[in-house]
Amino acid sequence: MKSTYKRLGDYIEVVEARNRDLSVKLSQGICNLKYFQDPRQVAENSVADKIVRRGWFAYNRATTRNGDKISIAYRDGQDCTVSASYLTFKIKNEELLNPYYLMMWFKRPEFDRYARFKSHGSAHEYFEWEEMGDVMLPVPPIEEQRKIVAEYQAIERRIESNRRLIATLEATAQTIYRHMFVDNIDPENLPAGWRMGTIQDAVETISAGTIPNYIECSNFRVLGQKCNYNHTFDLSKARCHIPKSSAIQCLKGDVIINSTGEGTLGRVGIIKFNPVNLTFDSNMTLVRAKSKIWVDYIFLTLVNLESHFKNICQGSTNQTRLYCSMIRPTTCVIPAENDVLKFHTLCNPILEYQSSLEAEINILLNSKTLLLSKLSKL
Repeated sequence: MKSTYKRLGDYIEVVEARNRDLSVKLSQGICNLKYFQDPRQVAENSVADKIVRRGWFAYNRATTRNGDKISIAYRDGQDCTVSASYLTFKIKNEELLNPYYLMMWFKRPEFDRYARFKSHGSAHEYFEWEEMGDVMLPVPPIEEQRKIVAEYQAIERRIESNRRLIATLEATAQTIYRHMFVDNIDPENLPAGWRMGTIQDAVETISAGTIPNYIECSNFRVLGQKCNYNHTFDLSKARCHIPKSSAIQCLKGDVIINSTGEGTLGRVGIIKFNPVNLTFDSNMTLVRAKSKIWVDYIFLTLVNLESHFKNICQGSTNQTRLYCSMIRPTTCVIPAENDVLKFHTLCNPILEYQSSLEAEINILLNSKTLLLSKLSKL
């Protein structure tokens, strides 16, 4: 092992502070994406809960049924409490080990695999303090650590800035849409050339996906529900498959709706890039506009119908489904072609810019992953 590798236990120590006087009101959990979040349940009496001070770490020792990851996070916000079952610790001397640098090491997928491998137990497996102390990691001079952290945080800030701008652009597009097609529009007294119709009337096709034949490696990919997030698609979560002749190939501008899945049913996304060898699975429904100028209008119309789609689905609690036959007859306004063209002219540059920002985010995310992977080579 490289000489820069040190035993983590030499740099950290357990800290334990209980919320006995109930002075800390904020209760938090930690997700396996390694950040603090609101807990699923808040204890009625948090006297036994552990306090996590600013500058401390906390982690959930249990690794069973946790997505093959360990839930660990660094607290840089106000003091909070976590479950008494969590372990809390801090760095002894931050002039020797930077806490943000250490958190970068914890974010590496290799650390998750190590924690799972070193976990012990029968019904439930735990990554205990002894195993945490035995973690080996490179500890370069503190100035080098700070430089690495600064580079990583600069990428994170750029990603966050892009995400805020994307949200602003989407809100702007929504405002234009509502001004032109929703606000002060009377279905009984529509403008000339407009009519009431259905989604089926306004599009070229509405079709469900096919059941994929997944394989480990292929040039053909299939979108699933998890790919559809924030009204766009994350190709990193698409899976390889053997293509079927019945599968519909995705095109730029296709709108896809999640047709099942707790918490994701009714979610609408649009393909903003030029896909190659890409289709979608049987838990999704494709809606394809009849021409390019209709894409933006159809997309935002369906986005505004997301809650409606959730309400009309059928099935038992865990098996609810949104069928094509439910989407097709959904009522909507069908504007005149020239008004749709005006909207496209106004809105398309906004959505294209949004798409370029999303592409930049993907590049930045890859840069973050690469930077994390380089830590082991220090």
